[in-house]
Amino acid sequence: MNHLKKHMLMQNRITQLFKIKYPIIQAGMIWNSGWRLASAASNAGALGLIGAGSMYPEVLREHIQKCKKATDNPFGVNVPMLYPNIQEIMDIIVEEGVKIVFTSAGNPKTWTSWLQEKGITVVHVVSSVKFALKAQEAGVDGVVAEGFEAGGHNGRDETTTLTLIPMVKEQLQIPLIAAGGIATGKAMLAAMVLGADAVQVGSRFVASEESSAHQAFKQVVVDAKEGDTQLTLKELAPVRLIKNKFYNDLQELYKTSPTPEQLKELLGRARAKRGMFEGDLEDGELEIGQIAGLIHDIKPVAKIVTDIMQEFEEAKQQVSNL
Repeated sequence: MNHLKKHMLMQNRITQLFKIKYPIIQAGMIWNSGWRLASAASNAGALGLIGAGSMYPEVLREHIQKCKKATDNPFGVNVPMLYPNIQEIMDIIVEEGVKIVFTSAGNPKTWTSWLQEKGITVVHVVSSVKFALKAQEAGVDGVVAEGFEAGGHNGRDETTTLTLIPMVKEQLQIPLIAAGGIATGKAMLAAMVLGADAVQVGSRFVASEESSAHQAFKQVVVDAKEGDTQLTLKELAPVRLIKNKFYNDLQELYKTSPTPEQLKELLGRARAKRGMFEGDLEDGELEIGQIAGLIHDIKPVAKIVTDIMQEFEEAKQQVSNL
C-alpha cells in the first residue's frame, strides 16, 4: 500500500507534463550542464536539462545528439533568450527532436507559440509574480519561479523562494516549479507545501560527478559556508557569486561609483567560463546559490536524486506525525 501511495503521489501535473518519474528538474546552468549531467538526471528519473547558454549552436547540437544516445528518457534544453544566435539555436532544437524547452532572460511571447506549434513543451523561468503572469498569458505550459537565493543570474526584486512560491501560486493556473535554495528532500517538501508542483535544483547538481564544471570549482562549492555568496552587478544583470578576488575587485570598483560601461570593462568576456569551466578560482566568475553552504560532497547524480526522494518521503512522514 505504501509503495502504491508513493507512486500515486508522484503522479502530478509536472510528472505527467514531462513524463518523468520524480517532480525534480535539473537546472540548465551555463558551464555545468552538458549532456553527461542532463542524461544522468533523466536516467535517474528527474528531468535533465542541457544549458545552451554557454554553447555555440553546433556545440549544442553535439550535446543533444550525445544526450539522445545516453538516455531513452525525456530531457530538455534551457535557452536564455538574450542569446545572439537564438534563431539558429531554436532551429537546432527542432531539427534534433527535443520536446522540452525552458526559456529564460527574455520575453516568453517571442518563442512560445513558435515552439509549441512544433510539438514542444515550453516552460519559462521568472523571478516575480508579474513575470509569472506574463508567461502564463504568453501561453507557456509551466513556470519556474526562482527565488533570490538561487545562483547565477537572478531577479532584481530580491524576493526569496519562501515568499515567491505562495505569491505566484495564489495567482497562477498553470503548473509551477519552485527554484532557488533547494538541494534537499526537506526543501522539496517545503516548496510543494507552499504550492509548487515540482522543484528545479541547480547548485546541488553542480557538485555532482557528471557536472561539466571544473573539479576545482566543484570543490569550492563543497567548501562554501553560509555568507560566502553575494548578489552583485545589479546595474548589468544581477548575479550571485562566490566571493573571490574577482568579486573583491568589483567591490573596489563600486567604491568609485562606476558607470555600467566600467563594470562591463572589468567583467570582460568569458569570465564565467574561466571560473566554472576552466577552474580559475581567483579571477573567474563563480556562480552558485546560497544553498552551497549545505552541500558537503560531490556525488553521482543518481545518488543525489535518490537521496532527495528518500529525504522527501521521510520528511513527509514526520510532518504527517505532527
